[in-house]
Amino acid sequence: MKTLLTMALGSFLLATTVAVMAILMVSGWGSLPIDRADWTMLTVGLGASLWAVLLVCCLFTARVCEAVVSFSDRLGDPEPCTIPRTPIWMRPLMRSLARVQQTVLQRESVWQTRIRDLEIRERIANTERSRSESVLGVMREAVIVTNAFDEIVHVNAAAARLLRFDVSEAVRKPMRKIISDERLCRFISEMRESPCGPRQLDHVIQNGDEDPVNCVAMLSTLPDPNGNVASVVTVLHDMTREREIAQLKSEFVSKASHELRTPLSSVQAYVEMLVDGEADDEASRQEFYGIIQAETERLSRLVDNMLNISRIEAGIVQVERDSVDFEGLIDRALQTLEPQAREKRIAIHRELAPVDLHAVGDADMLYQVVVNLVSNAIKYTPEGGRVTISADSDHLERSVHVAVSDTGLGVPPDDVARVFEKFYRIENYKRVAKGTGLGLSLCRQIIETLHGGEIGLESRLGLGSKFWFTVPMCLQPGRESEHKAMAA
Repeated sequence: MKTLLTMALGSFLLATTVAVMAILMVSGWGSLPIDRADWTMLTVGLGASLWAVLLVCCLFTARVCEAVVSFSDRLGDPEPCTIPRTPIWMRPLMRSLARVQQTVLQRESVWQTRIRDLEIRERIANTERSRSESVLGVMREAVIVTNAFDEIVHVNAAAARLLRFDVSEAVRKPMRKIISDERLCRFISEMRESPCGPRQLDHVIQNGDEDPVNCVAMLSTLPDPNGNVASVVTVLHDMTREREIAQLKSEFVSKASHELRTPLSSVQAYVEMLVDGEADDEASRQEFYGIIQAETERLSRLVDNMLNISRIEAGIVQVERDSVDFEGLIDRALQTLEPQAREKRIAIHRELAPVDLHAVGDADMLYQVVVNLVSNAIKYTPEGGRVTISADSDHLERSVHVAVSDTGLGVPPDDVARVFEKFYRIENYKRVAKGTGLGLSLCRQIIETLHGGEIGLESRLGLGSKFWFTVPMCLQPGRESEHKAMAA
């Protein structure tokens, strides 16, 4: 194609030369002593020479340009290019292009190294970010991280649950548009504007009609390389459960102190009377001794129950699991409590189903549960009443069901849910019978915590009560390891 263009250009120049010579012949040049044949040959020769020179120049220039273009196209190759053979006057240009290529390759290598380094750093940063988000996600404390513009940068699910907002809509949003607690927002803004050391303060979160949440807010700042505040980290620790536990402990200590003081005061009073010689005759002394012995036994039972409950809750009770025959266990308990029932002329009925009444458990502990339930039924049943103990097995649920019913005073509806609490006693019944308020709580711990069963109460005020419990015939595989660990 280049050759054709060159020939066309040469032909055009030849035709131009011929035309110029013709014009010269017609003009004053025609008076020269040169005939037409010489003019013709001169024109043709001159045109042919020009055509040949032009052809050679065009071909040479095209070849040089082709070499330069080919070299330029190879400048982007990862390997240095060899300088092609070119005219002397073109070699400085080619060497300059070669140096440019080397510089470009060197810079490309440097940038590729930097790019790889940035990619590695990005992957590390993404890994660290994912790890941090995972840690924040499993934390029970609410964590909020805001930047220098009071925008939320990080937040975990605990904060979203506590402050009632959606995690997916909170990131990179203004803090005050997401968090409705104005006091908390003010704390964060003040921490950013006047940075200091970590700050801790009590805070109460109000969520509409729900109960207020007592928490401790811990705030700290993170500086940037210039020493300015880059972000504020806020951690909210829900103290509701801790304060409830502290209150329960305080109530437990108060109730335990009260229950311990009552028999101790009685023992102290009668001992002082004996020391002062107020018991003049033997009958009075025997009466005082009996009262002291009864109060001492009551105090001993109270301490034993407190220790047993504490050991069960701490998981340090050794449970001797074996096959327990509830028929023999119930007969033994009734035989023990028969004098107490005879004293109040209370009839005890035994209704045992003619089925297998064996279950897996600790015989001594289950015996203590039956004794406690029957003893309570006798205490709170008026003279001439009736106590019925029944037992049956549910093969569908693979459990033994034991119930103790009485015709006593019954339990008020408001107190049904609290009778199994530690030291809880119905106020109006405290004069009916003495007690520690720990018997039913101990029964619940033995049945539910140690044996994986259930215990409950059905009662109608004035018509009597029915306490019942169920014990699995065999411990479920899923719960066996759990109870072994608790009993170890």
